[in-house]
Formats: sequence, C-alpha cells, structure tokens
Amino acid sequence: MKFTKDHEWVKIDNNIATIGISQYAADALGELVFVELPDINSNFNIGDSFAVVESSKSASDVYCPISGEVIEINENLNNQPELINSSPYDNGWIVKIKISDDSSLNNMMDESQYKKHLEEIS
Repeated sequence: MKFTKDHEWVKIDNNIATIGISQYAADALGELVFVELPDINSNFNIGDSFAVVESSKSASDVYCPISGEVIEINENLNNQPELINSSPYDNGWIVKIKISDDSSLNNMMDESQYKKHLEEIS
C-alpha cells in the first residue's frame, strides 16, 4: 500500500489501483454522511479530483494519485458512507482504476514513511 501527502491510499494488483482515503483523513473529517462517486469509464489524470467525501463538518475532494480509467466504484458507499470511517482500507475503498500511468507511484510513501509524515504534520 502507498500513500500520498493528501491522505489517499493506493493498492496495486495487476495494473488495477484500488484507491481510498487514509484512516487519518477519515478521522479528521468525522463521520461521513455522503460520498460523491465518479462515473464508471471516467478518465482521470494524476491530481484530478475524482470524488467528494462529506461529513457534517465539511466536504473534501479526493484526488487521483495515478492516471487511468475508473472500472469500478464502491456502490456500498451510496447507502453506507460511514464504511470509510470504520474500514477505510478494506470495505471503505472508493474506486478501482485501470492504470494508464503509474509514474507517480515512485513519489508516494510506504506505510512507515506515511506514519512519519503524520508525525511531522501533527
């Protein structure tokens, strides 16, 4: 698993990236009440906003850490956005993207680097 400084995470499996937000981001937002998901077959470039997560406190864009085409969305989030809070790395994933450019993976943090990053920003 890799992490961005914007608190997205990515798991890669055979050129498919599963993407969500980190536990840190989910905790900072508070209990989510709505997730705006992208359309299947949408294409995104690195840094594009592809989803919005909304809590009673605020709404935040979720940025695409890689480039590619959305091949699957987590439909469960339509009725259970709180899955991101309770299980951000398993049941709370947001999208699966077929990777067209994975060059940004080299700039992402592994789990230990991400934990160090969180300590630095706290």
